[in-house]
Amino acid sequence: MTKPHPDRSTVTCIVADDHPPIIDCVARYLSAAGYAVVATARDGEQALAAIELHRPAVCVADLRMPRIGGLELARSAKSVSPETAVLLYSGFADRGLVAEALEAGAQGFALKDSPLDDLTRAIDLIASGSVYIDPVLAADLARTDPAAAKRLSGRERDVLRLLAEGGSYGEIGAELFLSPDTVRAHAHRAMTKLGAKTRTQAVAVALRDSLIA
Repeated sequence: MTKPHPDRSTVTCIVADDHPPIIDCVARYLSAAGYAVVATARDGEQALAAIELHRPAVCVADLRMPRIGGLELARSAKSVSPETAVLLYSGFADRGLVAEALEAGAQGFALKDSPLDDLTRAIDLIASGSVYIDPVLAADLARTDPAAAKRLSGRERDVLRLLAEGGSYGEIGAELFLSPDTVRAHAHRAMTKLGAKTRTQAVAVALRDSLIA
C-alpha cells in the first residue's frame, strides 16, 4: 500500500541513540531527506527532555539506551508531548518486541539493518498518524494461529492487518471495497474484542497473539 509522504520540511525530528556514529549518520540522512532535525540525544533522559522542549513530530529512538530505554521513553513521551510519534529503532529483530513497543505507545518499529530508505518511509507514515512495522518483521508475522484468530472476524483481521501496514480508513476501504465508516466500525469492534483503547493498541495485541499476519 503506497501512501504520499507529508511535506518533510514541516516534520520535526529528534534522533536518540547511545552510539554517536549512528546519531550522526541518521541525523545527516534525515536532514538530507528534507526533515527538520531539531535535536539529538545520547540517552533516554536527554531524549525525553528534548521531546518536552521541542515537541517534535517524530522521535527516532534506539530501543536500548542508558537511563531510560526506548520502551519507557515511548510511554513517557505521551505525557510530555502527546503529538510526538515515537519510532523505535533496533538491532534486534524480535517479533515480541514489536507488540511490546506498540503497547508502550510507540507508533512504529524499524530495524537498523534495513535500508535507510525504509526509515524515511517509516517517518512519513507515523508522522501522518499511521503505524509502521519493519518489512522484515512484518514478513515474520505470517504464521497466524487459527484457533486464536477465531476471536476476530475475517474482516476485522483484514482491517487490523492493513492498519499495521500503515493504511488509513479510506485506503483500507478502497482496498477491501468498503466505505471508510464500515472500516472504522470493523476496527472499533476489533478494539472492543481485544480490550484495546486505541487502534494502535489493537494492532499490538493482534500481533502479540498472532491474530494477524
